[in-house]
Amino acid sequence: MAKYYLTTAIDYSNGDPHLGHALEKVGADCIARYHRLLGRQVHFLMGMDEHSQSVIQAAARGNVTPRAWVDRMATTFADYWRRLECSNDDWVRTTEPRHIRGVVALLERIQQQRPDDLYVADYEGLYCTGCEEFKQPAQIVNGHCIEHPTLELIHTSERNHFFRLSAYGQRLLQLIGTGEFRVEPEIRRNEVVRLLEDGLQDVSISRQRLPWGIPFPGDSDQTVYVWFDALINYLSATGFPEPGYERLWPADLHVVGKGITRFHCVIWPAMLLAAGLELPRQVWAHGYVQWEGTKMSKTAGTAVSLGAAIERHGPDALRYFLLREVGFENDGNFTWERFDARYTADLADTFGNLVSRTFAMVQRYRDGVVPSSPLSGTERGSGGEDLEVAAHEALAGYTRAMDAHALQEGAARIIELASRANRYVEETAPWKLAKEKRDTELDQVLANLVRTVARLAVLSGPFIPEKAVAIWDAFDGPRAFRDVRFADLGGLSVSGWRVAKLPPLFPKDGSD
Repeated sequence: MAKYYLTTAIDYSNGDPHLGHALEKVGADCIARYHRLLGRQVHFLMGMDEHSQSVIQAAARGNVTPRAWVDRMATTFADYWRRLECSNDDWVRTTEPRHIRGVVALLERIQQQRPDDLYVADYEGLYCTGCEEFKQPAQIVNGHCIEHPTLELIHTSERNHFFRLSAYGQRLLQLIGTGEFRVEPEIRRNEVVRLLEDGLQDVSISRQRLPWGIPFPGDSDQTVYVWFDALINYLSATGFPEPGYERLWPADLHVVGKGITRFHCVIWPAMLLAAGLELPRQVWAHGYVQWEGTKMSKTAGTAVSLGAAIERHGPDALRYFLLREVGFENDGNFTWERFDARYTADLADTFGNLVSRTFAMVQRYRDGVVPSSPLSGTERGSGGEDLEVAAHEALAGYTRAMDAHALQEGAARIIELASRANRYVEETAPWKLAKEKRDTELDQVLANLVRTVARLAVLSGPFIPEKAVAIWDAFDGPRAFRDVRFADLGGLSVSGWRVAKLPPLFPKDGSD
C-alpha cells in the first residue's frame, strides 16, 4: 500500500484560530480523506509553532509563562480542529523533545555535510513580529509589512548565525523546472520562480538568545530562529534522525498559505539540500479567506469568529462552504449571506433533499428494503441508463479534480450529480409508477436512486464526513464506511440493503 504523507503549516500560538486557518486545515483534511478513499496509507500531520517573540509577548499580556500560554493555545487549536472533524494522525508541537532533537540534528548534519553554508555575521534590518521575519524591500509597502500592515516594523541589529541560501538558487530553479520539486498552483510557482531568478540573499537563522526557544547548537548565546526551527517539524515528526524516519519522508505534500511560499519553496528545500536529504514532492499554496476584501488575520482581528461560523450551520456545512465557495487556490470572500445561500441551495435543497426523498420512497413503497435490479438500468422508461452515465461522468470528473487538489471542482461534481438525480425523480415519477403498479420499473428507479445516494455519500466523505457517515450507516450495507474504497463505486450493488429512517441532514433553520 502506497504511503501518502501530507502536512499543514503549523500555526503560531499567539492567538485564537480564524477562518483562514480553518480553510487550510479542512482543505488538507479533505485531501487526506480522499487519499484514504483511494486505499493509500495516509499520514496526516498538523501542529503548533510555539517558539517565537510573539508568543513571549502574548504570554506577557496574559500574565502567564510562555509554557502555560502555549499549552493553552495548543488545546484551543486542537479542539477547534476536532470540531471541524480533522482526521490528522499526528500533532506536533515545536516545544516537544522529539522536535528539538530533530532541529539540532539537522543543524549538525548541515555542519557536517556543508560546513561553509553556516557562518556568523552581523545583521541589520526591519523585523516584523507578525511574520517573525526580517523583511526584504519588496515585502514592505508604505513602511509596513504587506502581510501585517497594522504592525510597526522594528529596526534590529544583531550578530547572528547565517545560512548560505544564496548558493541554492540555480539548483532550486532546476528542480522546479523539471518537476522534481513541484510548486502548485501555477500562479504560486511563477512567483517562486521570479523570486529565485532575482537572486537569493543569505538568511539569518538565529537570534541573540531569547528566553524562549531552542539554543543554537554550540552557541548558548543564540537561539535558533523561529522559522528555521518551525520548518523542521515536517521532518522531526517522522522520527528524524532516528532510523526508520524514511518510512514517511519525504513528504508527499505540504499544504501552506500563499504568504509563506518563500519559506516552504525556497528556504526549506535549500536547508534539505544542504543536509543531503530528499525534498518534499510537492508544496500547495492556497489563497486567503477574506472579509469584505481584506485578509483575515489574528493580528488585524476579524468580524467573523471561527466558533460563530461553525455554530451557524454545523461543522460539515462550514467545511463545504469554505472548499466550494472560497476554494483552495485563489482568495475568496466569506459572507454570511453567501454561506446561508450555499447551505440552502446546495446542501439542504439539493443534496439533503435527494437523500430524504430517496429514503422515504424506499420505505413507503418497499418497506425499507432496496429491490433487486440490474446495474445498467437500461429498462425502457426507467431513465436509469442516463443516470448511470451521469454517475460515471461525475466519478471521472471528481477524480480529475481531487487529484489536482481542485477541491472547489470536486465539491461541484457532487452537487451536479445530486441535481441530476433530483431531476431523475421528476422524470420517472416513482409515485405514479407505484399508483399504476408498474413494479419492475419502480424497482429499477428506486435501486438507481439508492445506488446514486450511496455513491454520493462516499464522494462527499472528504467534504462533509459526519453527514456522509450518517447516510452510509442508515443504509445498513455490508461494509463500514471506513472500509469503502473509490474503486468500489463503479460497480456498486445495493440490492437487498435496508434503509433506516434518517433525520433531515441539513435542516432549513440551520440547526443540527
